[in-house]
Amino acid sequence: MTRAAIARIPDGTYRFEDALDDDGQGDTNRPDAAVPIRAAITVAGDTLTVDFTGTAAAVAGNLNAVPAIVESAVVYCLRCVALALLGELPMNQGVFAPLTVLIPPGSLLDPRPPHAVAAGNVETAQRVVDVVFGALAAALPDLIPAASQGTMNNLTFGGSRDQGPGAREEGFALEPGTLNLAPTFAYYETVGGGAGAGPAGDGASGVHVHMSNTRNTPVEALEMAYPIRVEAYSLRRGSGGGGRHRGGEGLVRAIRFLAPATATLTGERRRLAPYGLAGGEPGAPGRNTLIRDGASADLPGKVTLSIQPGDVIHIETPGGGGWGSGR
Repeated sequence: MTRAAIARIPDGTYRFEDALDDDGQGDTNRPDAAVPIRAAITVAGDTLTVDFTGTAAAVAGNLNAVPAIVESAVVYCLRCVALALLGELPMNQGVFAPLTVLIPPGSLLDPRPPHAVAAGNVETAQRVVDVVFGALAAALPDLIPAASQGTMNNLTFGGSRDQGPGAREEGFALEPGTLNLAPTFAYYETVGGGAGAGPAGDGASGVHVHMSNTRNTPVEALEMAYPIRVEAYSLRRGSGGGGRHRGGEGLVRAIRFLAPATATLTGERRRLAPYGLAGGEPGAPGRNTLIRDGASADLPGKVTLSIQPGDVIHIETPGGGGWGSGR
């Protein structure tokens, strides 16, 4: 079935390049901070080869991905195409049989120890999908959508409920017998954004995309379990790229902390926007902001912060790219 799907893609070699914003180390605003990922996809009959030659070398940050993650992202793209062309495709080793993935040793996608790889799964895999779909768009222009938000907008935080007057004033220094909550807390979530528009219509808004498998955390459950208040959770109007079909809207999520904490943001598409296709406009890049004592400060896509009671982390996630010119 996979060979039958590949056989419906016109023979040829199709190339595309995209990049990560940076590796989260040093001065991430320098002109050469972007980390390129390049792919050449060759279709020959019922076989497909994806060659990542030209991709950046392994980086100092934890954005490096291991080959198994890269292969999974490529197979995900292939299964999406097969689903659109043929219908449901069972998943087994046979899917890999007509596929060859070439990854340069020592590159971002095949690092050597002791390079860190934690964010390779959650962020770099998203960009691999964008690159593979970008290349396939030249072969299947009436099928492939524009880039989706291209990030999971990872947020983690942890701390102690009993520290600081803010926690006690808001009721989080709990009396015995009220709620059985541990004195320390830790939390990890990813935040949805815009899906790319395609030939068939607009992109979905406020959703997780591609290499992501987490669901929305209900505000009520989150506020009951953790010393925080969710002050905003809404669609980010106007963030989807324009075009004949418009990209999906990103999300706005603002969290006020009621106790001291350490928070880490790991996200992408803060500088390099999700691309549009067929004349469509790119989606809006994401933005992170820290609000402290009424003053706002922009944050990089990847940062660890010491949080004080009353601080607000404000996350605006990217919109999806638009498809087609005009409306």
